[in-house]
Order: sequence, then structure tokens, then C-alpha cells
Amino acid sequence: MKQAIINATVHTGEEIINSGVIVIENGRIISVQKEIPNDCSHINLQGNHIAAGFIDIQINGGEKYYFSQTPNEETIQDIYDSSLKYGTTHVLPCLISSSNETILKGIEAVRDYMKKHNNGVIGMHLEGPFLNPLKRGAHSIDQVRKPTNQELEEIIKLGKDVIKVITIAPECFTEEQLNMLIESGFEISIGHSTVTHKEAQFYFSKGIKLVTHLFNAMTQFGHREPGLVGAVFENENVYAPLILDGAHCDYAAAKIAYKQKQDKFFLISDATFLGRKVAYFKWDNFDAHLENGFYRNEDGNLAGATISMLEAVQNAFNHMNVSADEAIKMATSRVAAAIGMQDKIGKIKPGFPATFVKFNDDLSSIETLNFS
Repeated sequence: MKQAIINATVHTGEEIINSGVIVIENGRIISVQKEIPNDCSHINLQGNHIAAGFIDIQINGGEKYYFSQTPNEETIQDIYDSSLKYGTTHVLPCLISSSNETILKGIEAVRDYMKKHNNGVIGMHLEGPFLNPLKRGAHSIDQVRKPTNQELEEIIKLGKDVIKVITIAPECFTEEQLNMLIESGFEISIGHSTVTHKEAQFYFSKGIKLVTHLFNAMTQFGHREPGLVGAVFENENVYAPLILDGAHCDYAAAKIAYKQKQDKFFLISDATFLGRKVAYFKWDNFDAHLENGFYRNEDGNLAGATISMLEAVQNAFNHMNVSADEAIKMATSRVAAAIGMQDKIGKIKPGFPATFVKFNDDLSSIETLNFS
């Protein structure tokens, strides 16, 4: 059934259209225009704003289940359903450093889920296990490891069309192994790594254009050794996602990063669970308890985040002195571009999914509109 969303300020991801009209049919956008059509029903937004739904490329759990602990379709559904409550319409469930068996199980679960459901689950993010133990963060010391050719080949083979992003510490790879991964087509993200500034620039020159949670679990900027952070700031092709909760990164640092990266700066949740409904959680050697609104492990380290993409967008607007349109782009069009999906999701354009967020002027009220 054809419908028209009318009386809205439309944030397309490329421009803002006042009193815009979005015509949708069969879960897709047909047109974006000024004229109100007469041949379909109308959805009146009464002057509110509308943009594409948020995209979260690093989310570990929903309101009930944690993907690395229960890598199955029920957990994926929980992540997707929970995300919809907070304005996120496209997700990459994230599996952290685990056994090879768990990783392969997670890949198969996402593959099977995507075959059955044509919704906003667009693949998965494999964060680890090939990380530097010196920067492992909350990842289990028993699970982070260097890759073997056999394990890498198996992940590449089975992960085709499923793994969208893989976080690695490239210093843990041989040249042959890194080239194998680059040729796989996965978006490689550098994270949990001790690479120097010079080493990072070398890896970026090989086509890597993404890092994982800027500032966290990486070499920091210094005036004598600029580190991975400095390399990200220097290279205009590299995307920089950030957990904008005020704990993983101070808002002043976020503003500095945004000033350096501009349209390559975007938001992630890295939520352990959404909604702050799980107070304590233990899996293998990973534990997390809710303390003053944040998840921490037994050592007192941050153990994933608690924010949703909705909160991240609100924090950008309230703490980074950016416009509502700019904050929205940090969670939509720029995320899509970072993972090579800018022609499929993250904007209000003909052919794109009819999945939106409706919001007021100051982003204090955000509602998901899902017509897909």
C-alpha cells in the first residue's frame, strides 16, 4: 500500500527539506518531494523532523541476551527488536573474542537469520579474537590470540556475505595473513592494538579505513609518538567511530576528534546490553556489573557500554555543539559510508528502506517509524 509522510522537516542525509513529503510503498521509499499526492493515505508528522533510522555497527546484546554468550537467532532477534525501541533500524550484532567454535556458530546464526528475515540485520561485526593482549580491554586473555592460517581461512570462507566488519590488531598478523584478510572483502578495522603512528599509516596505505572505538584500547596521541590516534587524525580517508557516553571518552576529546575528522566521524553504541535492565552478567572470563549507569568488570575497567544510539545522538547534540542534522548524520549516512553501504541505507532517498526516526527540534523526543 502506498503512503505519504507529510508535513515534516525531512533530513535526507544530503539536505534538509522543509515541509517535505516522503512517498513509500512495499517497505521502500518511492520519492521525496514537496507536493502532497492524492492517490494514497497520509501520515501527518505535524511539523516534526524525520530522518533515516540509526545504524549501529557495534552492538553486543539486546535487552535480554548477549551475542557472544548465546550466538543464536533468538539473541539476534533480541538485539534487533531492542534496537528498534531506541531509533536504530540497522545493526551488526558484535561477537567479541571467543573460541573458534563460538565464532563459527555466530557466523552461521547470522547467516540463517538473514535468510529468514529481510530486515535491518545487515551482517555481523567480529571484534577479535586476533587482538593484542596488551590492549585487550575487557576481552578474555584466554581468547585473544594470533591467527593461524587455517583458522583465518575458515573464518574468511564461512564469513563471506555475513561478516561486514572485523576488528583486528594488524601487528599480530603476518604479511601473508593480512593480505588474505584484505582480499576477503571484509571491512577491516584496527582496534585493541599497539601499532605506532608509522605502522598505522602503513596499514592505512593498504586500504584499511576504519578503527574501532576511537581512543579506547589503542595507542594515544603524543607529541613525540602520535600513535594510532594521531594517524587517524592525519589520514583523511579513515573513519573514526566513538562511544559517546562521557565515560569511554570525555566530551572535550570527542569535540577535538570531530573537528579533525568531520564527515568521517560517527557514533556506535558498543552496548553490552540495551536499556540497563541487566544489572550483572558473567560469561566465561568476562563479567560486567552495572555501576552508576556503566558496565564495569571485576577489575573496575569499563566492560562495554550501556548507551543506545538514541542516547549517543542526544549526547552529540547536547555536548558537542552540533546541529540536530549533524548529530543525526553521525548515526546514519556516515555510518553507512564507513561500511560501504552508502548506496543502500542511511539516507532518505528513492529505493532506500522506509525505516525512519521522527524527532523534535532539540532531539529530546525520538520515535522509530518502521515501514519495512
